[in-house]
Amino acid sequence: MNDEHARRLGAASRPRRAGLEDADRLARLLTKAFLNDPVLDWLARSGPERPSRLEAFFLWLLYKRAIPAGEAWMSDDGAACAIWMPPGIPAWPPGLLEQLKLLPVFLQMCGFGRIVRGAAISGDLERAHPREMHFYLTFMAVDPAFQGMGLGSAILDATLRRIDEAGMPAYLENSNPRNTPLYERGGFVAQKNILPEDAPPLISMLRKPS
Repeated sequence: MNDEHARRLGAASRPRRAGLEDADRLARLLTKAFLNDPVLDWLARSGPERPSRLEAFFLWLLYKRAIPAGEAWMSDDGAACAIWMPPGIPAWPPGLLEQLKLLPVFLQMCGFGRIVRGAAISGDLERAHPREMHFYLTFMAVDPAFQGMGLGSAILDATLRRIDEAGMPAYLENSNPRNTPLYERGGFVAQKNILPEDAPPLISMLRKPS
């Protein structure tokens, strides 16, 4: 392990809580990490403007939901992040009025054709969540330039230790089969595929309190 690797691994092992001033940086990180994600590829329209559309979506998520909720964590060098929603706060804004406010964001990302896909599965996504109070890992990302260095495991383990201290279960939806071993090492167990047969798999995974 060289000095840079050790430094980045240490930063991911000791993440800090993100503030609104970090939103732009984290949106760029999430866009790079999820640009070729199978499920987002199914939902988001393609073309040269796709990165900017994804970045706009992540900016909305960070500014309006994740960072104000207080459980968005990042390594200080910006190479890794884990975006959690705490117990008692829904993953998406409740109520028809608040959801209508989101329509421009999702239309920009998905277009008219693919937004129907998102609307069709929204109920399935909500029903897959555990009924009991839980932490929800909405997104976790490592800069593609530093993947394979253990940063994902480091930041996941660090944030899970906080959840264990609270004695709460944790839940996520795994959109990429390559990440399954990472989540299984963290104690998550696959539950079921949420998406229809014509879509890439999106596997719900639950971790019991430890």
